This record gives sequence, structure tokens and C-alpha cells, in this order.
Amino acid sequence: MSMCKGPRIWILAAFLAVFSAGCSSSDDNGGGTSDATAPTIISTVPLDLAAGVALNSAINITFSEEMNSATLTTTTFTVTQGSTPVSGAVTYAGTTATFTPASNLAISTTYTAAITTEVKDAAGNAITAAYTWTFTTGTTTDTTAPTVSSTSPVANATGVALNSAVNAVFSEGMNASTLSPTTFTVTQGSTAISGAVTYAGTTAIFTPASNLALSTVYTASISVGAKDAAGNALTTAYTWTFTTGTTTDTTAPTVSSTLPIANATGVAVNSALSAVFSEGMNAATLSPTTFTVTQGSTAISGAVTYAGTTAIFTPASNFAYSTTYTATITTGAKDAAGNALTAAYTWTFTTGTAADTTAPTVGSTSPLNAATGVALNSAVNAVFSEVMSAATLNTATFTLTRGSASVSGTVTYAGTTATFTPSSDLASGATYTATITTGVKDLASNSLAANKVWSFTTGTTAALGPLPVNLGTAGNYVILAKTQITNTGTTAVTGNIGISPAAATYIEGFSLTLDATECFSTTTPATLVTGKVYAADYNTLGCTTSADLTTAVLDMMTAYTDAAGRSTPDYTELYSGDLSGRTLVPGLYKWGTGVLINSDVTLSGGPNDVWIFQISGDITMGSGARVNLSGGALAKNIFWQVGGGTGVALGTTSHIEGIILATKAITLNTGATVNGRLLAQTAVTLNASTVVQP
Repeated sequence: MSMCKGPRIWILAAFLAVFSAGCSSSDDNGGGTSDATAPTIISTVPLDLAAGVALNSAINITFSEEMNSATLTTTTFTVTQGSTPVSGAVTYAGTTATFTPASNLAISTTYTAAITTEVKDAAGNAITAAYTWTFTTGTTTDTTAPTVSSTSPVANATGVALNSAVNAVFSEGMNASTLSPTTFTVTQGSTAISGAVTYAGTTAIFTPASNLALSTVYTASISVGAKDAAGNALTTAYTWTFTTGTTTDTTAPTVSSTLPIANATGVAVNSALSAVFSEGMNAATLSPTTFTVTQGSTAISGAVTYAGTTAIFTPASNFAYSTTYTATITTGAKDAAGNALTAAYTWTFTTGTAADTTAPTVGSTSPLNAATGVALNSAVNAVFSEVMSAATLNTATFTLTRGSASVSGTVTYAGTTATFTPSSDLASGATYTATITTGVKDLASNSLAANKVWSFTTGTTAALGPLPVNLGTAGNYVILAKTQITNTGTTAVTGNIGISPAAATYIEGFSLTLDATECFSTTTPATLVTGKVYAADYNTLGCTTSADLTTAVLDMMTAYTDAAGRSTPDYTELYSGDLSGRTLVPGLYKWGTGVLINSDVTLSGGPNDVWIFQISGDITMGSGARVNLSGGALAKNIFWQVGGGTGVALGTTSHIEGIILATKAITLNTGATVNGRLLAQTAVTLNASTVVQP
């Protein structure tokens, strides 16, 4: 029986192969089409040119589609040291092939990994060219267990789109063969959800086979079967829950900001590029195929990583001096629900004549060092002096401890701000220590010069309302605008003001005097601005004003996106947008219209409580109307996100408390006052106004 079985199956398979070959091409009756697209490389672990690689690492390569596993062998996927082949085994799972060396790699040695053109996808298409990358080992083995740094949806999220995928970002590169529907599961109660698991960079993605159910609680779990590239497993299973909403996500993602910004000049030749999206993306769709950099018609070789909402393109070698490059993100980039960019996003930049060798620093933290009475449900934030490599910010490099005990949590990164969110409320009256290690790097691969360590002590209560919006370096300015800042009359501003990318000539009515350092200006009289005035063209004599403002504007836009993207409002269309005479408690408020304030509004809450107002239209305040605070509420915890086509108009002698984040203009009419910040993506106009930073 067994001797006959094989030939019979072979004959049947041959017949089916001939039959299917005859039916695979298109015909006039609408027949199917064959796959003629060559597979591409999405990511590798280690990255090209990586240094300090653990001696017991495996080597991963992730493809753009499912491959023919029979074509991935030790002949087509090789690792060599010089001309000497490294002995090992090749495995394949999902879209990732893994080369596992038979023994540890040598200390401080450079290796070359290569994929030949014999490697083919499931339809028989070969990669168009051999792919080669190099890495250098360190001096030690990796014995550190990986952790889950962040997830999407986040733990306890509500209103999750029914067609969402579920992502888990790890603290390091994982062995893709250990990430499967067995080790990465999603369940509804005791019912397992059918789906597929893919892996790219440091992100595992569970894509359900069909839409999730309406208004239903799901549990996602990563088991201890998940291992890193060195074979270290998670120490405990990682589990989180989320609740779906009632709709699918059909909104196309957009590119919120880039670094370098469009038309930037003097870019450091060792820079990486970053693109921040309006929402969480499918990491598997972000690769050197969908995120490209070219110089003229010449493609620049590099690697693409993704974390949070940020994709980073790291060139394989430094850019050329004084050269213009074009970066493009294609419509192949998709969000977690499978929605693609509506059009390719393209920008250009020009390099300078030097590399960036300046170490990043942590400019501020929240809570502050030695802070007391910290709310029990606080997240921990660190704002950096420049944009960082999101892939280096994770639960291995950003930790929180109570004594010698580690606090479980996730790490996210946006703009210039890293956030550690504990998995549960902190203990009452306890002292915690936050640490950011020298493992974090900027986009030029410069590390922190030393660990950043700070401590704080909790109070006895949790804050009401959502988590606050972190302004990053935009918080260094009381007024920040992109196109113009205009003043008439006797105005008094307390705090720094800045404009970028517009130049100092677009700051009008302040009688500016450039400081001897040429880094900032002051005003005449000095009481116009009790602080400094910065502009994008103040960048001489070694100043970093232009770069600092570029970062601040990036942070301003990131903060706006954060505020606008908060889901599941506590109050929707409250009072039809007319807040006149109302008292509002802490919470997330949402209006699809504008907001009108014709008489006094009171925000009543404690010093840690938070208000976020999501306003699709404009804010209009009548003359003499006021926003007042009671119960100890603080302006720094109030955020007005304004998306209207006009912006914000504060009437004569009106007063508002809080941070205004507007896509359009902010106008203060005669005698209007603000205790807060004015952060506009166009212009700010003042008229005998008073603006004081909180």
C-alpha cells in the first residue's frame, strides 16, 4: 500500500499542476491572474551595519509576502565570516526566514548574511537581486529576556475598529518562527479568534480572519513560547484586553510630520529619516520598498524600522555632502485596518557638510525629579533634546522601579517624548525611580552620554479625566506658530515665542533686537515679551535655534495629533457646543461642530485632573467671557484641540485657561488674556493682549 501511495499522489499532483497552469492566465471571461510580482525584503535582524550583536544571536530576514519555504536553505540563505561559511540551520515561518548558527558567533567579528536569487515566493517569483547585509558582534551573549514594549490597541482601549489588526512591539528583535497563532492569540471569552501572525522589525501582528464583533471585549496574549533572536523567552505571558466599538476603520492614514522636514537644508550626513503617521500602521507594510530614499534616479540602500506611529529609514552609509535627496512613502503603506495612504507622500532635503556627533539629552521629565503627590494613574514622560530612534526606546531602555522591584508597563514614543505607562495604578505614598539608559539613540545613532535617573513619590488619589497631552519641546514656548506672529498695542507675553519655518521678518509689532549671539531676539520695550524670541533663520555662530524650532514644531503637531486621536469621549456634542454659563468636570469632550462661549465657563477639578476638548470646528469667545478654574484645577492640564478652518477667536477682554492647539489661526482681540499656551499651525495675532505661560 505505502509503495503505491507515493506514485499515485505524484501523478495526481502532476495532473493538477498541468491543469492549474492552463487556467491561471487571464481570459476574456474574467479569469484570475497569476502573481508576477517579485518579493522584496522588509527587514533584517540584526540590521545592516549593526554593532555589538550578541554572540548567540540568530539572523532573521522578513519578506514582503509568503515565500516558498523549500527555496530557503543553507545554500540560499548563508552567513559567512570573510570567506568562511558559518554552519547553521534555516527555518521559515510566516514571512520570515531564520538562520540559527550551530554555535555562538566569534567575539568582535564582522559577518555577512546573504540571500540569493534562488529564493522565491509561493508563486515562483524570485527576488530580483541577491540581498546582502553585514553586522559585527560584541563580546557577550544575550541572556536578557525580551519584553513587550507596547501594543495596539493599547491595554483597556475602547471603541476599537472592527477591522483592526492587533500589534505587539517587543524590546528587541525576536525569532519570528516563535511567533505564530499558537504563541500570539486573541480570544473572546473562551473562544479563540482565527487569524494569521506576521512579524517585521520588532513588531508582531495578529490579523483576524474576519472583522471582530461589535462592542465586545477581547483578550490578546503573547505566551512564553515567544523568544528573541538569542533564544531567550518572555519570562511570563503578556496579556491585555480591549473593547471594540461599532464601526470599521475606513479612514486612510496620513503622514503627520517628517524629519528632516520638507526642503530642509544642512542636514547631517549621518542622519536617519523619520515619518510620523496619523495612526498606528501595519509594520509589515513599511519596508525599503514602501519607504524609499533616492538621489536623482539612484536608490539609497537602507533599512526601515517601525515603532509606535513612527517609521525610520536608516541609510546603509552616510549621505553625500551638499546633496539633495528625495524621500517617498508609497501607497503600499497601510494602517492596522488595511487602509492605504491615498497618495504617495514625497519630500526633499539637502545635506550639509558635517555629521551629527552631539549626544542627545533629556530636557524635561514628568513627573519632575523629587515630585510629590503624583497621581496614582500617572504615566512617566521624558522629553529629549532632539528626535530619537523610536526603535531604541522600549521597556529595556526605559524602566520604572519601586525599590528593587520592576514595574510592568509599556513604552511609546512620539515627537521627542517617550512615555512609560504602568500596567496598573501605582501604589499610594510610594517612591519610584525612572531610568533611561544609554541604549537610547538619536537618529544619527548618538547615545545618551549617561543614564538619566529621577525619582518621584505618589500621593493618595488618582487623577480624573484622560492622561495629559505631552507637548514635548513645544512646551518651551508660550507662543509657537508656523507662518506669522503679529502684535498691535501694548501686549505683555510671559515666556518664549518662536516661529518656524517662517523667518524673523514674519514676527511683526514687537520691535525686535537681535542678541549679540544671533541666537534670539529681545523686544522694545522688554515688557512686550518677558522671555526670548526665536525664529527659523536665527542659526548663526553655532546656534541650534533652527533645529530646535524644527523639533518644537514637530512636537506641536504630534501633540495636536495625540489630542485629536483620543478615543471614547466622556461627553459628545454636549450642549450642542454652546458652553456659555456651564460648569465642566474633568474628562474628554468631543464636538463635531464649533464651540461658543458667550458667558463665563467654569472648569471644576483638582490639580492633577485633566480636560481635553476635541473641537472639529472653531472656538468663538464673546467679549468679556471667561473660562475660570475652581477646586485647584491647573491650566497646564487643559487642552483645547481646534480643527476648524478659521481657528480660535477670543473676544475683547475675554479670558481663557489652558493650552490651545489649533490647525489654523489664533486671534486675540483687544485686551484678551490667556493663562496657557498658544500653539498654532498657521498664525497668532495679538492686540494689547496678555499671555502667560502656565
